Amino acid sequence: MSQTKTFLLPDLGEGLPDATIVEWHVKVGDVIHLDENLVAMETAKAVVDVPSPVSGKVLKLAGGAGDVIVTGKWLAEFEIDPSLPQRAEGQDTGHHHGGGHAQPEPAAASAPAPQPSPASGGGSMPAKAAEPAKAEARPDSGTVVGAMQSSDAVLAEAALAIGGVKAVPAVRALAKKLKIDLTRVRATGADGVITMADVKNAAASGGAALLPSPAGRGAGGEGPSAHTLHAAGPASAAAAAPSPGGRRDAERTPMSAAGKPMRTQPPTVIASGQPEQLKGVRRNMARVMAQANAEVVQTTIVDDADLHAWIGKQDITARTVRAIVAACKVEPALNAWFDGANLTRTLHPHVDLGVAVDTPDGLFVPALRNAHLLDGRGLREGINRLRAQVEDRSIPASELTGYTISLSNFGVFAGRYGTVVVVPPCVAIIGVGKLSHDVVAVMGGIEVHRRMPISLTFDHCACTGGEAARFLKALLEDLGAPN
Repeated sequence: MSQTKTFLLPDLGEGLPDATIVEWHVKVGDVIHLDENLVAMETAKAVVDVPSPVSGKVLKLAGGAGDVIVTGKWLAEFEIDPSLPQRAEGQDTGHHHGGGHAQPEPAAASAPAPQPSPASGGGSMPAKAAEPAKAEARPDSGTVVGAMQSSDAVLAEAALAIGGVKAVPAVRALAKKLKIDLTRVRATGADGVITMADVKNAAASGGAALLPSPAGRGAGGEGPSAHTLHAAGPASAAAAAPSPGGRRDAERTPMSAAGKPMRTQPPTVIASGQPEQLKGVRRNMARVMAQANAEVVQTTIVDDADLHAWIGKQDITARTVRAIVAACKVEPALNAWFDGANLTRTLHPHVDLGVAVDTPDGLFVPALRNAHLLDGRGLREGINRLRAQVEDRSIPASELTGYTISLSNFGVFAGRYGTVVVVPPCVAIIGVGKLSHDVVAVMGGIEVHRRMPISLTFDHCACTGGEAARFLKALLEDLGAPN
């Protein structure tokens, strides 16, 4: 009997809870050898090739390009070939799974859903799949956002025909949420049943794909039937008929029952966009920012650096980095890490500057190591190297961690001041705004000076306002020097 191996996504060395499939290097049925590249996975920081843990035939793969796989959940299944080289039992592969994860097997092929039996009164009851002969513990379903599974039982719902519209309750609820009139939706399901896809397509088309509207219908196919209107008589029918917006004319008054002005809302607006799952860099950015918001007491002070004394053309970014290094020497409390759980602070004698780099994929913050030892030329070469590595995604993961203080030059786009976010364990970040020419009062009159807006955000848990102000003062003085 052949032996099978279920391979779980390992921790790719960055402590992240998941990764995104970029490209499979194999397909089901292929034979792969030990340590050959199995799949390319995108993490928050890099694209990593994951090697095969065995030699053998590929039986199943967990998903396709763009799918997010949780660390510790199954990635692939193999049929081991004993005639090919295998890793010795217990040999360390260098990969580690997240602690506490169950080890689920790949989902078996789903059985056909049983047909629901008719229920009295025209309703429907969920039809439960036959119980297995032997009860087994259900493995952790490994829920990913947007794909929650609460049971292994197969459930089926019969479509209810209400007012001539056939749709299951879930479809009606979605139509009501999206404010879609089900009587105007083109049904593509069997026997004229309206499906989830039909409602979503109608919403995405902005109403262009809808059928002409029958009178007296609202979102979700609700509303009085024609029979009801006729039976009630012309006067009652006129009073009960809703207006084109779906509300009765009698309800459309400028004043509420309490005599207060009614709160109005625009005509029905249907969202044409679809939710997009965050992946890779942008997914990690969302986590990091949420963590920063929860752990850091963000406090910002702002001022302007006067560059009027500069001689000749100078590298603005390199001068800014030099000024940050000078300020760290004057006030080292901001070139530090803070551990809020243990209430400890680590002051750093060196300056490893995190430089925020904006990309279409999200925000990268590579570290410019030993910035305090570099001259102007060295700073420019180091910044150019980091930007190039970020753009072609060749930057090592180790270069995206461990910085001691950070810089965000958002002024290259727009904006003068901003509350830039401190990411733990750092305690400070400097934001540089858009340079401007300002009218400045001087002895005996006024002058126009070139000035640079500076925003300093710091964690007030770890730094005092005085420390932050002294740091900012030293930074402005260095930037104001002639060269």
